Amino acid sequence: MARTRAQDFEEKQRVILDTAAEVFAEQGMEKASMAQVAARAQVSKALLYHYYPSKDALIFAIITTHLEELDASIEEADDPALPPDQRLRRLVGAVLENYRGADNQHKVQLNATAALSDDQKAQVTALERAIVRRFSLVLDQINPGLNDRERPLLMPVTMSLFGMMNWVYMWFKDGGRISREDYADVATTLILEGIKSVR
Repeated sequence: MARTRAQDFEEKQRVILDTAAEVFAEQGMEKASMAQVAARAQVSKALLYHYYPSKDALIFAIITTHLEELDASIEEADDPALPPDQRLRRLVGAVLENYRGADNQHKVQLNATAALSDDQKAQVTALERAIVRRFSLVLDQINPGLNDRERPLLMPVTMSLFGMMNWVYMWFKDGGRISREDYADVATTLILEGIKSVR
């Protein structure tokens, strides 16, 4: 007879994922060990391996959980009925809010992909592309000229916006002189004003 899941399965799983992201972010992907993760999470190695049979499986779970939650937040914030510039601002705000408290997961996503198998990398890439596409569709509405075949600038502009959002963890401090909402306004304005001048 198959074992049934414990009632606190998902809660324990989340603690392990968050703790592992913290360990990987601090120690680096190569130096961090499953034993360190188990000790920090205050679980046995046997329980850790019950949830995640290998280090790459754990890294993969951290990244995909982070990206799936990000995509869900963006989808929830998206409102196609809004004017495109306001719609873009909502999407940017959703990303920056989702990044609140997720610096460790974000570092793992940016730095640990090399540790994954080709199949895992393909799944991560598919998630990332789906997220990027949500933004490129709105930017295309704002300036259809970016998608010109002779000079295709839609993707470079989209990725420039992600550059502003993805590296915010390097300098942004919650409780500082600028809020996430303020920075969402700044990043959106920079893109909106910038693409007006792109020819």
